[in-house]
Amino acid sequence: MKESKKKVFILLGPLLFLALQAMDAPGGMPEAAWDVLSATLWIAVWWITEAVPIAVTALLPIVLFPLTGAQDLASTTASYGHKYIFLYMGGFILAIAIEKWGLHKRIALHIIKLIGTNVTRIILGFMVATAFMSMWISNTATSVMMLPIAMSIISQLKDNPETEADENLIFGKALMLSIAYSASIGGIATLIGTPPNLVLAGYVQEVYDIEITFFQWLKFGLPISVILLAISWFYLTQRAFTFKQKEFPGGKAEIKRLIAELGPMKREEKVVLGVFVLTAFSWITRSFLLQKFMPFIDDTIIAMCAGILLFALPAKKSGKRLIDWEEAVKMPWGIIILFGGGMALAAAFESSGLAVWMGNSMTLLQFLPLMILVVLIIASVNFITEMTSNLATTAMLLPILAPVAVSLGVNPYILMVATTVAASCAFMLPVATPPNAVVFGSGYLRIPDMLRTGIWMNLISIVLLSAFVYYVLPVVWGFDPLELGQDFVKAIK
Repeated sequence: MKESKKKVFILLGPLLFLALQAMDAPGGMPEAAWDVLSATLWIAVWWITEAVPIAVTALLPIVLFPLTGAQDLASTTASYGHKYIFLYMGGFILAIAIEKWGLHKRIALHIIKLIGTNVTRIILGFMVATAFMSMWISNTATSVMMLPIAMSIISQLKDNPETEADENLIFGKALMLSIAYSASIGGIATLIGTPPNLVLAGYVQEVYDIEITFFQWLKFGLPISVILLAISWFYLTQRAFTFKQKEFPGGKAEIKRLIAELGPMKREEKVVLGVFVLTAFSWITRSFLLQKFMPFIDDTIIAMCAGILLFALPAKKSGKRLIDWEEAVKMPWGIIILFGGGMALAAAFESSGLAVWMGNSMTLLQFLPLMILVVLIIASVNFITEMTSNLATTAMLLPILAPVAVSLGVNPYILMVATTVAASCAFMLPVATPPNAVVFGSGYLRIPDMLRTGIWMNLISIVLLSAFVYYVLPVVWGFDPLELGQDFVKAIK
């Protein structure tokens, strides 16, 4: 966005807030709710337009809620220390250690080598490796890590005299898009895979005091990731692009060369891998195994244990640890602050009465069949996040849609999960997600390339996610979508 437009939106946010504050609240709306709505519109303008960095916008609740009397300072700032923020921090520390010692490259290259080295299988190998890594590491870091490996493979094809004309360009486009798509798709699989998933878990915990466990989300998210990954691979290699040259000349040798460059597995890699496997095992088995022996253990406690362990365990070099504080502070604090801002917004929606008022106001939605409502939400969020932050969009919509579900008498999980998973499926534009931007920067793609292939991926994801949310989610999580649910009834009372 041009600087002149940013200046307009920087002014528009506070002017809109002041204009609304000068008016009286609509009939039936509590004064505190009107204050929260005024502040939310200012936040929304800055989040959507990114007039200032979105993490800076996420700090506005600390100023606006106490000053308007909507919520006291202690309650507002408490949201920025939510337990899921520390779960995310623990995950980031683990990711930083994995990247520091090169474990991510070794895992990725061995997955690619295992799957095969003809043209379509190389793309599948990259997609599986990227998706697996983005289940545990941020989508951005995963795509940045995979990009140079992909560029090396493309270069190998380009320099080979057996390569047919234009085949390198077609392969380059397909491989770049496969990395972007699988980074987003892989993040859906786990609770820590992408920020919107944790925003949902944090919101449900904050407002309803209901915990979504790591394993609970995995049961729903992993099948979506696997199916969508398979569909996207088929679409990219059989429909979006046609490869005349099925065999990749020298591809196997290039993968072997890259693995050989890494050398034998270092002691530090083995220890980090051990911590990673132990952490993943603990997250997955916590709800049905570990809690039998440690009733108070939590996903956040597991993440913090992993982080502390990495600071404590020695590296081979004398006096050094697997990770030090100078490396750990490089974690993306902006996302962590943004997460806190979303939690503060959610808490204020509930405490001020705005959530109830908005839910009661959406009476027209009760005439829509639930399946149509799910499709509309998923399609809307899918295309909104092409232009806006998926995290900011999720943080804005959850406090609105949860009370709407309550007012309609349907289980809030349906609308909230629909919003969350849709936010991770923006495939059309470079600005939609960091992975899209990373691969666009490779030079192999133009915006028309991304639009032409991405629009079909968006439509495919809308159909798949709608089916999963409406039919699979209630079965896997054990609730009736057309009933509010006992847990939510207790929390509301």
